Amino acid sequence: MDQRDIKDIKEIVKEGYAKVAKQGSSCCGPGSSCCGSADLAEDISRRIGYSEEEITGVPEGANLGLGCGNPVALASLREGDTVLDLGSGAGFDCFLAANKVGKKGKVIGVDMTPEMIEKAKENAKKSNYRNVEFRRGDIETLPVDDDSIDVVMSNCVINLSPDKAKVFKEAFRALKPGGRLTISDIVLLKELPGFVKESIEAYVGCVS
Repeated sequence: MDQRDIKDIKEIVKEGYAKVAKQGSSCCGPGSSCCGSADLAEDISRRIGYSEEEITGVPEGANLGLGCGNPVALASLREGDTVLDLGSGAGFDCFLAANKVGKKGKVIGVDMTPEMIEKAKENAKKSNYRNVEFRRGDIETLPVDDDSIDVVMSNCVINLSPDKAKVFKEAFRALKPGGRLTISDIVLLKELPGFVKESIEAYVGCVS
């Protein structure tokens, strides 16, 4: 894949998720497992493993129903951990992680979509989260220092990257020695039909 293709894909994905941030509506079709409209967000979250306590324990508007699992539940987060969320959206998993790492810990959310970063910052401000920050950036070139993160997590985002190998290299660079990587994502088990691979809507809808 050449650089022009990569740039085009990222712009298409960015546009799709900008609409989600503005409208709270799905970026993909009703049959997708990773994207959902705002009114279905809580139901989707229950189905993919979030507890009622988690669903109700974040700022209103943070949960857009865009995940495909619960990486926070698998991360074994400890008080004082520094956590990095790749593709943090409106901040749902970041706020859950912040509740676990406490005042001595820190959570950094990275997202390439300006509208998502703005929404996440608004959510943090209205609920007075002081141990969470959101940075605009690409997950292939993370805006964090080397060896600075205890836990890298991601929820239904890496599949959207046109250069997945670079994402994992960046995660490794950011992690401290002995750091942990926790991912919930879509995995391809067999070759997709050509008409699906060529569908922009399918790509933005996490079938990529």
